[in-house]
Amino acid sequence: MEKVLRIDMVSEHDKFYHQQNLHPQVSIINFHGTAPEVYASKMNFGFYAVYLKDVQCGDIKYGRNTYDYQDRTLVFVAPGQIINVNINEDYKPSGYALLFHPDLIHGTSLGRHIDKYNFFSYETREALHLSEKERKIVLDCFEKIKYELEQGTDKHSKMLIAANIELFLNYCVRFYDRQFITRNESNKSNVEKFEVLLKDYFHSDKPQTFGIPAVTWCAEQLHLSPNYFGDMVKKETGKTAMEYIQLKVMDIAKERILGSNMSISEIAYELGFKYPQHFTRAFKKSVGYSPNEYRSLN
Repeated sequence: MEKVLRIDMVSEHDKFYHQQNLHPQVSIINFHGTAPEVYASKMNFGFYAVYLKDVQCGDIKYGRNTYDYQDRTLVFVAPGQIINVNINEDYKPSGYALLFHPDLIHGTSLGRHIDKYNFFSYETREALHLSEKERKIVLDCFEKIKYELEQGTDKHSKMLIAANIELFLNYCVRFYDRQFITRNESNKSNVEKFEVLLKDYFHSDKPQTFGIPAVTWCAEQLHLSPNYFGDMVKKETGKTAMEYIQLKVMDIAKERILGSNMSISEIAYELGFKYPQHFTRAFKKSVGYSPNEYRSLN
């Protein structure tokens, strides 16, 4: 089994790239003119890492999914993720990185809200592609963090550094919103595929065997990470992926209640509900009437 290079601390990562470490829990790296200590094909960090790549310089992938770095690309890595890197030993790195340890943000606003930044769980092919203006904003944020690191540690350092990282991540939320819009056709195509996926699923015998499909399963079928898939559906439809699935279930339920002679229990089982009363409760919550009431009214 291929060995995974584990780097737990930010200071260890700086040493790995022969960089001066100014703070054990946070670092800004300029990769120009640097090379790693060794060329590891599998890496696992104990901290958050954000890479801004300025040139194509190798392949990186999570699991089986490969992504070629392109100009002005941001890739986000959360603690514990396994990164597979395929690079030539004579390549010249170019770009920047922000590294910060979870311990740095404990007790800060960022620490309380870090889970809202879903892009740390996106796959690399769902990376953020920046315009030149956006790249300048990113580098400006990095420069502010670097400035704080160069001042030395005082009672204000942790708050200011965490606040600047949070500002940077909030800009990334905005940039991703822009990317969802500029890739609107691709996203619409994925939503259409989602619709077809659900239609095919509920016209098969899968609901009786597996129940109502989970968001994670749907994302896997569309070859997207669950978080990216959920964010995409929300941007395109205004509903969460789970809400979208539930509405589809109710639409099919209405069709079968009015268009067939099946009992409510039979419809419930066909749609993947383990117990008819669960179906009745969900239908009434969604439609305002029980299935029997809906049938009699129509």
